[in-house]
Amino acid sequence: MGRAAPWSVSSRAAAPSAGSGWAGSGAGAARRVGSAVRAVVQRVLSAAVVVDGETAGAVERGARVLLGVLAGDTERDAVRLAQRVARFRYFADAEGRMNRAATDLAAEGEPVGLLVVSQFTLAADGRKGRRPSFDRAEDPRVAEEFYCSFCDALRGEGLHVETGVFGASMRVELVNDGPVTFVLDEPAS
Repeated sequence: MGRAAPWSVSSRAAAPSAGSGWAGSGAGAARRVGSAVRAVVQRVLSAAVVVDGETAGAVERGARVLLGVLAGDTERDAVRLAQRVARFRYFADAEGRMNRAATDLAAEGEPVGLLVVSQFTLAADGRKGRRPSFDRAEDPRVAEEFYCSFCDALRGEGLHVETGVFGASMRVELVNDGPVTFVLDEPAS
């Protein structure tokens, strides 16, 4: 496994303590009404995740998906967002219009893969001061279960899914195609 990122569960010195408002505890939990899991989807010609010099996951044509889990997100949210990512039309048809989804390509036997990378910083709130707050981020143990459910739901859509290493410090490489980038939230706002 890769080395732990400075914010991960295995790095006790950096992890906020219980009751600090982080990940569903204390005062922070009351501010989480209306939270939404977030996926940043980028169409790619290739993408890879490297941890400790080793490739953990890689895809050719497809998408790189950064997944940010907020406190209060449910397994239902994971499945619905995975379906949206799988069925969202961001691949070109014969006329060059974005009319094809990853599921369309897979059903037609065309190679397509999704590289899913956990990205807790998508839960950041930068509205105050110069330092982001991660109070809205889900507890890493719960977020990892959510992340796995999301990936399983994508596989259930018939897609090839590769992943990074949850909680690890990763080098993410990609060749963007377009560039085409979308931010999808569930529930959709």
